[in-house]
Amino acid sequence: MKKAESGSHVPILSGQAITETAGHISQIVGRHGPRAVALYQGTFALFYPASIPFAHALMDAIGSPMRFTPSTIDQPGKPIAAALHGAWGGGPQPFVGSDVWMLVGVNPTVSKSIGAPPYNPAWHLHDALRRGMKLVVIDPRRSEVAKLADVHLQPKPGEDPTILAGMLRVILTEGLHDTTFTTKNTRGVDRLRERVEPFTPEYVARRADVPSADLVRAARIFAEGRQGMANAGTGPNMAGRGNLVEYLLLCLNTVCGRWVREGQTIPNPGVLMPKIKARAQPVSPTPAWGFGEPLRVRDLSSTAAGLPTAALADEMLLEGEGRVRALICLGGNPMAAWPDQMKTFRALQSLDLLVSLDIKMSATARLAHYVIAPKLTLEQPGMSLLLESFNRYAAGYQVPFGQYTPAVVDVPPGSDLIEEWEFFYGVAKEMGRSLTIQSPAAWGFDPDPPVRIEIDMVNKPSTEDLFEMLTRDSHVPLSEVRRYPHGHVFDDLVASVEPRDADCHERLELADATMMAELQNVLTDLPVDDAKWPFRLVCRRLLDVHNSAGRDIGRWARKHGFNPAYAHPDDLESLRIVPGDVIEIRSSHGVIHGVAAEENNLRRGIISMPHGFGDIPTAENDLRVREIGSNTSRLIDNETNYDPYSGIPLMSAIPVSIRRVESTPAARHPVATDPAASPRPNPSKPNSKPSTPSPTPTSRPAGTSPTKSPARPK
Repeated sequence: MKKAESGSHVPILSGQAITETAGHISQIVGRHGPRAVALYQGTFALFYPASIPFAHALMDAIGSPMRFTPSTIDQPGKPIAAALHGAWGGGPQPFVGSDVWMLVGVNPTVSKSIGAPPYNPAWHLHDALRRGMKLVVIDPRRSEVAKLADVHLQPKPGEDPTILAGMLRVILTEGLHDTTFTTKNTRGVDRLRERVEPFTPEYVARRADVPSADLVRAARIFAEGRQGMANAGTGPNMAGRGNLVEYLLLCLNTVCGRWVREGQTIPNPGVLMPKIKARAQPVSPTPAWGFGEPLRVRDLSSTAAGLPTAALADEMLLEGEGRVRALICLGGNPMAAWPDQMKTFRALQSLDLLVSLDIKMSATARLAHYVIAPKLTLEQPGMSLLLESFNRYAAGYQVPFGQYTPAVVDVPPGSDLIEEWEFFYGVAKEMGRSLTIQSPAAWGFDPDPPVRIEIDMVNKPSTEDLFEMLTRDSHVPLSEVRRYPHGHVFDDLVASVEPRDADCHERLELADATMMAELQNVLTDLPVDDAKWPFRLVCRRLLDVHNSAGRDIGRWARKHGFNPAYAHPDDLESLRIVPGDVIEIRSSHGVIHGVAAEENNLRRGIISMPHGFGDIPTAENDLRVREIGSNTSRLIDNETNYDPYSGIPLMSAIPVSIRRVESTPAARHPVATDPAASPRPNPSKPNSKPSTPSPTPTSRPAGTSPTKSPARPK
């Protein structure tokens, strides 16, 4: 599609769209330099093996360093903390076979991200619990996985650093850490012990509003396990101090020795990736920020998580040399995903060229000058290569699984669909540029440099040719993987962690100076005015929706097409709000409307909403809250409360107020309820306990005590 002068979109042949796009990029680069062209690689680019290599190859050919991903607005703390802490050459301990696991703001049965293996995580979780695995969950919501936990800490939002520091204090004070491992492989344990000393169980209990006995029990359970890890999810990374959360989790894993040791089996030695080299030794810390391309705003630069995506809208709006004037959006929807939606709206409108590669006319696509319609997943070949690279965060396949599938269905007759890589190939060819793609590198100890492959710009390769190129150095030949139509676990690929080098003197860092200073600042954080902002809005996932995808597919989003504003029933009752009412949610930066829904699994004082909903901000769309929901990023200010390194602003645990603005009969609008919520007691029925009266939200929100976990599945 091409945007006409009227603002509407009209059909255009893909070849013509590629030619015109190449011409626009050439003009922009010629007038303003390569930096004026940026790439945003969204989450859904990950599922097409050739897309990302070709997108980056085009940016290399242009000479632009302006490449952005969701990493810095999702979980930037993971790569940043790993850079500050250092890595373990043997890799993380796997979920399968573990006897303890801790999840911080993670609900893998819904998000299918980190924690339990992403392939059928609910089955793996229940199987592990049947085997006797102990589970610790830290979450202000009594989620599906929290109900199964041996200990569930249900804190105030944003207090994860306080709790993790308190757990470290218990472990170090009681001598529960692995002294042999820390003595040989770490530095800074005494400094860490000194910094966590103020975080006594009593202090943590007062500040985070969790029982001190449960905190101590959680620390002991985790430390006394033989094998297991601790992971955090999107919420803790978005709730402020995400780098510190991830760093303290690495410290917990390290002081307890939770890494694969010499002689132990590597869970996944690689299938379509090169064979993983693993050695039982530390890899010293590396720079976490302050390198690469400097941005023009807020003294930000590239980080271990990439360039700060939260600043990209500013780079488009700030006039002067280096301004971003063109954006290619691959498999992403900035209008739904980026923080500060109103600024994003202005920024995208200011561009000389916006190209969106998307399977539908998303909110971003409807602002684009060109919309490229790629083939759907089943209309092109696929393979499991990229998922193997997630193993460094214990999030990928934890068995040596590989799969290749040919296209399952043909494209519709007469359609003009291309694969995403073909767009980048075509633009480069029109511009007279050569492309060199790069195969994913292995994550293990001392990996070989990634394979660089020059692409024939005269004789266009096929997707099958590219798959062969990308797996040129694979552990298992692609031809062998092809023999198994439904994928295969290559159990014969057995590899062990090799011994430490005799001359290795590297150490894992337990007391990085920046992180220890930030931990000290936690003690002096100023409280938010709860009288003005009595609630905290936290992000969440829905089973039927992934970010902004799926919510408009009726048979997929079975519950509703909007994002309910979940709150504790007593909070709604205190404000005379009933489920189904439209409420105003206001922060210091913006205001949105939401449809009230009750969930007694939440602690008091919380509004819980999925992100990625809503549409282009117009007066008409704002009235469609019961149809399309609201975009929570309008409440986010990307210029005041942000991480000074990754640039991620406060995107969860946002201080807000709420009030009712519209009451609609339930007969006209079905009441939204959380499918995981327990039924609320009914005082009118026998043997039903009435709700305990609670203070109104204008006073300090009271936390609900964690309830006893249900019986383990049989």
